[in-house]
Amino acid sequence: MKLKGKTALVTGGATGLGFAFAKRLAQDGANIVIGDIRGAADAAKTLQTSSFSATGVQLDVSQEDSVIAAVAEVSHVYGGVDILINNAALFSTLVNKPFDEIDSNEWMKVMTVNTLGPFLCAKHFSAHMKQKQWGRIINVASTSALKGVANMAHYVTSKGAVITLTRVLAKELGAWNITSNALAPGLTLSDQILKNSSHVEQFKELSRKSRAIQRDATPSDLVGTVSFLASDDASFMTGQTLCVEGGAIFV
Repeated sequence: MKLKGKTALVTGGATGLGFAFAKRLAQDGANIVIGDIRGAADAAKTLQTSSFSATGVQLDVSQEDSVIAAVAEVSHVYGGVDILINNAALFSTLVNKPFDEIDSNEWMKVMTVNTLGPFLCAKHFSAHMKQKQWGRIINVASTSALKGVANMAHYVTSKGAVITLTRVLAKELGAWNITSNALAPGLTLSDQILKNSSHVEQFKELSRKSRAIQRDATPSDLVGTVSFLASDDASFMTGQTLCVEGGAIFV
């Protein structure tokens, strides 16, 4: 119960990695806010059936009005957000293709969700953290940004931006005792990823072979790191990117 009394918002938390993060932080004692375009209320009810404190808010991280409305709703229910998990991103629905076959509209759609979204959420939800002189921002990045994975230029570039934003937020928010760190997984077989066979077929074997621990990654492999970063155990760690991919070699 190390997070008892804290409130954590997980964007894109209705399914996949986001829901796994939400469940672990609930087990740590936090009040959970599921923020998602769809399914947020149902995901919160699932947590409630296990006697966790949870609520769902409809949230489109790419729209500033939606983020501002979510801030107001969360403030009404819990008083504000202490822990922000910027998890919402476009990936599982993207089609693998060479960079010169990606049209500008698709590129900008990925950038809007994957980079503008974390920026808007950090901008608006950090106000409560500043007031309390305590906060945790955890941005979900990807080791693909460090490897330069081919045929996903828009996604890989967006996750590189997330790592950079993480460092900037650490510099600008440290005075308020707010930490900003990034979690960088590799291909993780969440329920959302398994729906897209092209990603699994192209990257699963390659990911497994690149790891020192040569097996598939699942959401359960990541939740402990999120729990650590959200707690006082990581109070003097900020601006860092933690790669959790079984010791993958960056080549």
